[in-house]
Amino acid sequence: MPPSDHSAPEPLADDGLVVRHMNKNNRVKEYDFATLPVAEPMQRSLAVLFATRCNPHKWKSHLSSKMYWRQMTLFATFLSQQENPPADLDELTGALVNRWRQSLTKTAGGYNTFTCVVRVLKDDARLQSGPAAEALARRMKAPASGTQSYADAEFDEIKAAARRMFRAALLRINENARHLERWRNGDFAEASEEWLVGEALDAIARTGDVPRYTDKNGNRVIYGRHRRVLGGRRAEHTWQRLFLSRMEATALGVLLLAEYGWNLSVIDRAAVARATPDPGEDGNPTYRIPVEKRKRGAGRYYETRNVTDHGADSRGRLITQALEATRFARALVERLAPGTDLMVVWRSNRPDRSHLRKDQDRHPSVGVFEFGVHTDAAKEWAQAQGFPGSPFQRGRRTVVAVDRREPTQHSQDTHDRKYALVDKRVQAEAVEVIAAGAEDAARRARAAVLVAQLRDEPAPDDVETATADCSDFDNGPYPAPDGGCGASFLMCLACENASVHPGHHPRLVHLHEALTNLRSVLPPPTWQEDWGDAHARLEDLKRKLGDGTWNQGLARVTDADRELIDLLLTGSLDT
Repeated sequence: MPPSDHSAPEPLADDGLVVRHMNKNNRVKEYDFATLPVAEPMQRSLAVLFATRCNPHKWKSHLSSKMYWRQMTLFATFLSQQENPPADLDELTGALVNRWRQSLTKTAGGYNTFTCVVRVLKDDARLQSGPAAEALARRMKAPASGTQSYADAEFDEIKAAARRMFRAALLRINENARHLERWRNGDFAEASEEWLVGEALDAIARTGDVPRYTDKNGNRVIYGRHRRVLGGRRAEHTWQRLFLSRMEATALGVLLLAEYGWNLSVIDRAAVARATPDPGEDGNPTYRIPVEKRKRGAGRYYETRNVTDHGADSRGRLITQALEATRFARALVERLAPGTDLMVVWRSNRPDRSHLRKDQDRHPSVGVFEFGVHTDAAKEWAQAQGFPGSPFQRGRRTVVAVDRREPTQHSQDTHDRKYALVDKRVQAEAVEVIAAGAEDAARRARAAVLVAQLRDEPAPDDVETATADCSDFDNGPYPAPDGGCGASFLMCLACENASVHPGHHPRLVHLHEALTNLRSVLPPPTWQEDWGDAHARLEDLKRKLGDGTWNQGLARVTDADRELIDLLLTGSLDT
């Protein structure tokens, strides 16, 4: 928590031209509107509008404010290039707005520029009505997504490359952890090579680096005895024995993406998964994974997932391995900055340059340790492995839209619009599903017709049921285990042993009305499953009898018919 006298800086500086945005990590980024190539009144108006959004209810990260700043800069540049640039927002005209709109590319970049700028400008009172307001209110069609899912073979190669790198790192860390444990238990003779390796490992675990001394030139140098037994001075010989490197942490991120569908922002903020206190009778740990997803909106930022490690192919095994690979780094971070509690931790090879990092939305470094996976690291990892571009966007689309086919950390609407419906692979695979659905619907339509015979009068030997007369109760198409008929009376109209005569018309007309009324109060899938076929058969009966006969039946409905149908629909008459 900040000190008691802490107060957040006002978003708009006293000069009215500098806007300060404090993100959720209480770090401030400044935007100087005096640098925009427009008149000063326009600069001040844009600064005021921009400042109103630099609050926790609008923009929680610098990523958001930087994106809007880029779009406002492009808008200001366009205005400056006009023959008579407007001095302020009240001089914007509908024609100028339309001209700006036409100048934008029909790509995602142009769409983002338009929507971001309009979102800011519409808050100005001078743009609430008039030709300019009407032009701004016209929506721009979003371009089709250019990001597509991977083919199975391509995504399998990416996962295999990540698995090889991370597994090698895990084996290395576990092997050195066992050596360190033996050293701490006194298993090695003092000053032996094994003992010197253990001494170096102990220093790495406690400080993040091997023991060093300062030479006459002021350089920090590894002791010769440790350099000799470790095999050199490079990172793979020293601190990587107990910590993940930047690329190895990225490989872990790819595996987390592939297993759980997490994107980079979730991986960056993923807290340490905790095993439940009671592992169950089998002793396998079940992890409670807290997931933070800011874009879901206030009150819905956090959710938890439970996964169990019950073997090599289980979903919880990756969590076990991630905790093993980062245990030394997390322990050291906890001593340096208690409460950090992030799962993906790696050791920087250039800790002296960590302060130069421009991304202030991510967790700050702790000593020599960094957290999560940056977009630059994702691109570098892919390039080093021979893949074109970062695997995270396309990989997430593959997991969410193709593999799981269900939303993860987002709504069903977002899943449909942003992932499933726009993916060409999903579209191609849907052809067979749609065709199968159409065939099934046709089959059901053919099946849900009247099978019972239509007669003018009852047959002497038939037995009356709730919906028809039955000529052979013991030999129907739906036999019961103990003999007789096992079907509901609703199925009588679908049985060739049944017959319908005018005496049944009133109750069947009333049944048709009752099922139609149920359709208005039940969810469509529920109604279709429970009553759809029966209703379709009554529709077929109505067509065959004609409107005149049907209306006559409606006029003859009695209280006994109503009571009988009520008992039928509540299941009281089912055999």
